[in-house]
Amino acid sequence: MWDLLIINACLVTQEPDRGPIPRGFVAVQDGVLAALGSMSDLDPEHGAAKSIDARGGLVMPGLVNTHIHGAMTLFRGLADDLPLMVWLNEHIFPAEAAHVNEELVYWGTKLACAEMLLSGTTGFADGYFLEDQAARAAQEAGLRCVMGQGVIDFPAPGVPDPGKNLKTAREFLEKWRGVSPLIQPSVFCHSPYTCSKETLIGGKELAREFGTIFQIHVSETREEVEQVRSDRGLTPVRYLDDLGLLDESTLAVHCVWVDDEEIDILARRRTPAVVCVESHMKLASGSAPVVRMLARGVNVAMGTDGPASNNNLNMFGEAGTLARLTKVREMDPTALPAARALYLAGPAGAAALGWRDVTGMLKPGLRADLIVLDLSPPHLTPLYRPRSHLVYASNGHEIRTVLVDGRVVVEDGRLIAFDLRETLARVREIADGIRG
Repeated sequence: MWDLLIINACLVTQEPDRGPIPRGFVAVQDGVLAALGSMSDLDPEHGAAKSIDARGGLVMPGLVNTHIHGAMTLFRGLADDLPLMVWLNEHIFPAEAAHVNEELVYWGTKLACAEMLLSGTTGFADGYFLEDQAARAAQEAGLRCVMGQGVIDFPAPGVPDPGKNLKTAREFLEKWRGVSPLIQPSVFCHSPYTCSKETLIGGKELAREFGTIFQIHVSETREEVEQVRSDRGLTPVRYLDDLGLLDESTLAVHCVWVDDEEIDILARRRTPAVVCVESHMKLASGSAPVVRMLARGVNVAMGTDGPASNNNLNMFGEAGTLARLTKVREMDPTALPAARALYLAGPAGAAALGWRDVTGMLKPGLRADLIVLDLSPPHLTPLYRPRSHLVYASNGHEIRTVLVDGRVVVEDGRLIAFDLRETLARVREIADGIRG
């Protein structure tokens, strides 16, 4: 007996060299993808404790949002249509200083988890302050995640004394290490312009000690690049490389303003580059050189960034936007095909987070992180090429079922992992306080 059997589905496995399976099945046992294939190959004698008839829907691996600040759902729409530094220094940093506390981080992150699950994301990387509460929310929501305690050389929520920023990060790593197979605690140093050389080196040493991910914002704007060049003597990627911080366990987030030499450094160090295209567009930060990074062998993954600068956590939308903008940037309609964009939104992110052998594809032996989409809405009819539809036509709201590690957390389009009504009510109460 399998634990779960999904039948009559179009399968998009996300394996690069495997096309869709028009009418297939997926079987789950003990949280693992036990079998998949065409319906004609399904043994009718092999039963399951629970069966789901997809009725012609589509089954694929859940998407991976490789960079968010989940608690910032509470600042969604608070300050829009502004340059990055104005947005940060005059609006977001003051709002965080005035309002961020444990309650805000917990409920804001829980709302982010609901938004991601209901739009097809099953794994993510978060970075924020008071991350203990964010990890608690993610654990209750049941997503697979990398949770990064924020480190910055200024007074911050939960760390009023910047001299204790790395001590706080160590305490977070110690508390959450080994608590859940779905939660990996990590270190999030904000950026080369907000963290000193000593803080950056100490943060990376801490991540290496605990065998975890080191997250950092890199080269998001031209102004940032010039500031780091002026203050540190090198551009951000060169500076981080000079400090010995770049390797396969460092997430270089943004990478909008990187030159060819810096791209080669990222490729040589096997450092993933995480692009957040809709946030880059909204803040007018620029357009990341995705085609050049891919051509030089950089693992390019995708994130939405925080909901205060995007303003959503929808990875289907992110994939479609990146595919379209890349074509405009390169003036080439073939620059980033739909299948490649979809890959960046899933398996590439899984690989960046160290989950290459865990999730990201429909493949026997990997964990069962998968989603079922309804293909019957008008905007998805007719269906010729599933991956093209997913990138150019899907809006992320067609999700019917979501599994994380074999556990059903969304059923019939309804979140069942936790009480969404309670979360929405608590978030509205906190927002009333922010609104004043």
